[in-house]
Amino acid sequence: MPNIESQTVEYKQELSESFESEVVSFLNSKTGGHLYIGISDDGTVRGVKNPDLLQRQVADKILNNIKPSTLGLFDIISEEHEGKSVVHLIISSGPEKPYYLKKFGMTSEGCFLRVGSSKRAMTDKMIMEQFSSRAKLSLGKIPSPRQDLSFAQLKIYYEELGKPLNSQFAKTLELLTPDGRYNYTAYLLADENGMSIKLARYSGTDKYDLIESEEFGNCCLVKAVKSVLTRMQVANITRTKITPMERKESSLVDPVALREAVINAVVHNDYTREVPPLFEIFSDKIVITTYGGLVEGLSKDDFFNCCSMPRNRELMRVFHDLELVEQLGSGMTRIMRVYNSDIFTFTSNFMKVTFKFDCDQKLGNKLGNKLGNKLGNKLGNEVTVKSPRKNLSEVRRRILELMEEDSHISMTSIAQKLGYSVTAIEKNVGFLKENGYVKRIGRTKNGWWEVIEQ
Repeated sequence: MPNIESQTVEYKQELSESFESEVVSFLNSKTGGHLYIGISDDGTVRGVKNPDLLQRQVADKILNNIKPSTLGLFDIISEEHEGKSVVHLIISSGPEKPYYLKKFGMTSEGCFLRVGSSKRAMTDKMIMEQFSSRAKLSLGKIPSPRQDLSFAQLKIYYEELGKPLNSQFAKTLELLTPDGRYNYTAYLLADENGMSIKLARYSGTDKYDLIESEEFGNCCLVKAVKSVLTRMQVANITRTKITPMERKESSLVDPVALREAVINAVVHNDYTREVPPLFEIFSDKIVITTYGGLVEGLSKDDFFNCCSMPRNRELMRVFHDLELVEQLGSGMTRIMRVYNSDIFTFTSNFMKVTFKFDCDQKLGNKLGNKLGNKLGNKLGNEVTVKSPRKNLSEVRRRILELMEEDSHISMTSIAQKLGYSVTAIEKNVGFLKENGYVKRIGRTKNGWWEVIEQ
């Protein structure tokens, strides 16, 4: 927590009448900000008596007294500083500027902007400039191409977390257009839709040899994301490094950063052109492509400073409810703790995140595969995965590992453990049998697998 107020930090000893106007000033800024209640202007921690009650009061004031809708644009956290309870409000830069106090409307009395460490009333000219540049299209305003939607899966996810949805959930989650029809956010979260997330895997370092192509979609977007995360977890194998002193295990890509990048790609993708995010796995990297580029009004500097400006605030709210997103801006913070900004590339319409595998991993594979004997395996194991096998994709290596662990394992069990369809597993096992990596002993029902050492 900073010691002084700034462009992005405001302290309040208690909840005052000026609270909503401070929130408005952050919503209208380019970076958003942090507002702490329980700290005086000079940075002295005073604390609050009932943080739970205060959090509810803060949420009510923001949701009821500020327009346009702020749903999904703020997060409220109870923290301890110097042994005292403090309420921390994280506010995103809003995509539908200008935001204003409901009782005063879009006027100088209702619109504020953060300037330095304080708020300033906006002039009529500033208000009109922000209004004219307001995003014309948002998922909340686009009608769903279908109105016969059901949400059984979404309700299950909420119920699992003890947050059951009532009969008014469509209104509460802003899944309706102003005229009461289901909007495009509702379409993406429905049990059936036409949006499908694509995942491709290649044998090499480029797109020449496609060995797997899967689609996760035509279902609730939350379910599709969970499927992608499971698939990425399978691809992000653990390697072992053995030294004279210790044995270390690590993944090809930092798992926390990878998870955050996957969720960010889905939540911040521009679906207005019906272009889904793309996930690609190569032999040396994982590439995640998001359509839409940077959110309008967010610069690269803002982006790399982890400033939050959700493109799809309704989706952000749902993902936050379901604990897939912890708090605003936290995803980029976790990624930037591990990787440099050069993993990101931008064009006018796309943003790519490239997670390159550790060079030691490639060296270990090269040594282990080239020597192909006890010495080669020893060298390979010092810097790479447990049992590298020449010319095999990761899924085929994992199949062999599972067969070594349980020679009676079924195709169905392999498919469930690796997150693939039974058909895909059968094709890969067929390849392993044809190329002499494994053979089936005995009949289908009572037989077993014999893995042949290479």
